[in-house]
This record gives sequence, C-alpha cells and structure tokens, in this order.
Amino acid sequence: MNILFIIDRIELKYFEFNNLVTNFWLIKSLLKRGNNVKIATIDLLKLKNQKACASCYDTYLENENIYYSKESLHEYKVEDFQLVMFRPDPPVDMDYISATYIFDFVNRDKTFIMNDTSAIRNFNEKLHSTLFNDLMPPNIVTASKSDIIEFLKENDEIILKPLNQCFGGGVMYLKNGDKNTAVIINSMTKNEKELIMVQKYIPQAVYGDKRVLILGEEVLPYCIQKVSSNNDFKFCEHNDNNILKAVLSDEELEQFKPVAKTLNSMGIHMAGLDVIDGKIIEINVTSPCYFIKEINNHFNCHLENIITDYIEEKAKLHKLCTV
Repeated sequence: MNILFIIDRIELKYFEFNNLVTNFWLIKSLLKRGNNVKIATIDLLKLKNQKACASCYDTYLENENIYYSKESLHEYKVEDFQLVMFRPDPPVDMDYISATYIFDFVNRDKTFIMNDTSAIRNFNEKLHSTLFNDLMPPNIVTASKSDIIEFLKENDEIILKPLNQCFGGGVMYLKNGDKNTAVIINSMTKNEKELIMVQKYIPQAVYGDKRVLILGEEVLPYCIQKVSSNNDFKFCEHNDNNILKAVLSDEELEQFKPVAKTLNSMGIHMAGLDVIDGKIIEINVTSPCYFIKEINNHFNCHLENIITDYIEEKAKLHKLCTV
C-alpha cells in the first residue's frame, strides 16, 4: 500500500527511530511488510482546486532503523494514498482544526483515514469522555467560578483540566480551603471566559493511572501504569522508571469493551483510556501512545505487529467495500 502518516513537527525534527514513539514503531513495521510509507506534518497539507494535497517525504529502513530522505519532498494528492494515519499531537488549536478540514475534501471511497479526521475534530478528549459518564469520576465542564467553587465544596479535592492540551499540560489540583482557589480558577478559566473540565480527585491517583489500549472494537489485554515523577501528582515524564507493568481484570476488559465499540462506530479505531481505580479520567484519540517499547518488554510480545495487522486489514477491507 501507499500510506501517508501525518506526524507531529517534533517527530519530524527527531525522526531517526525513537522507540518511545508509537508512530515510529508502526512505520517500521509497515515498511518491513513492503509498504510505501511517506510522512508529512500539518503545515505541509494543502488544498488545490478542491483537492487535498500534501508535500511528503519518503521513509526507508536501514539497519533496523527508520529514516526519511530530506531530498525527497514531493507533492501528492491525498487520494493517491490508500491509507492515511492522522496522528499529530495536541494541542487541538485552530492550526490542528484547520488540518482536519483539509481531509473533508478527501474521497473516503479512495482513501481510508485512521483515526477519521472528522471524528477527531468532533471528539474532545476531555469533554466527550462524558459520553461514558457512568465510568467517570464526578465531573463538570464549565467556565463559571461559582460552579467550580460549589463543586469543590461538594468533593473537597478536585482536578482542573484545560480542554485542548496533552501530557498533563495545564492540569491543576485544588483542595477545598486553599488560599489560592480564586487565583487558580481565574487562571484556568481565563477569568471565566474559557471552558475547562473539573473532576473529583481520586486518591488512588498517587499510584498513577492505567493506559487502557483500544484497537477497533477490542480492548487489548496489555496494559501499563503511568506513575508521577518530579514530585508532581501526574505522569509527565516518559521514561522506564515511570512506566510499570499493569494488569487488566476480566471485569475491566468487559467494562471498557462498550467504549471501544462506540468509539469504533464513530471512526475512532485507535484510542487510549486513562483510568484510575476503574474510572476513566480522559480518552486519548488524537495520537494515542501505545507504549509499544514498554509493553513489548513487560509482556514479551510484538505489539507493533498486532496493531499493523489491524491497520492493514482495515485498509484492505475498506478497499474491497468501495470497489
């Protein structure tokens, strides 16, 4: 297949195989299977005569590593590719949203997009987690200081999250009675002008959160625990010391399967649930990290091949269904 990966700018800058990055494992696996994989960033997307285009670089394998050729930048129609993997990182700002608009001009009969860009645009990783509110801690989405103070009084300890950041960016902890309460709320909401997610704090967060991996309609049996670092209360540093092996119970596998089915029906085939004490705190759909290096080491498996099997099968089924 001809495959296009839309990756993050920082991943392009440091493209040589980085075993912490999900995209690189997938690109390597796809190249090993004889696929033609090109890469681009959202600033290389274009719309010409109502046709979505991208200036792309070639990728290649050498000594078990992946590289891209800086001299190979050429423009293609997106519909020249059977598959697009749309995986730039948040923040989901207007630059990101505009990139998803470009793919509105792609004929889905010709090109399969994973995750579907319309679905990503329509799914906020914090706010739309409330589609599964029975699986979440108590929460509200608001810009109102009085709403947040009332919620704080009811729950004693809360977490405040901006709606469009990632990797714990901007997330704050607040305890009832804190003298900085007004300052923190005003800062988070831009003086009551910006919506935020507010959740009841879960005490088990001191032990970190599980990353539950969804692929299609299935919850994968592999799982890791992300623990906090640098005296923070949240995971914010990707290294071996902060990523531990975790186990999903049969109950958890069943509990999250309806989430997988719902997301898959929306065009979100790859997702990562962040879970504390059985409760979903957010759902990662933009460029979910599958922690492939760590899972391979902990479970003695090759997760990249499992994911690549799924990607290739979905793309081939899509082609058969649209012929």
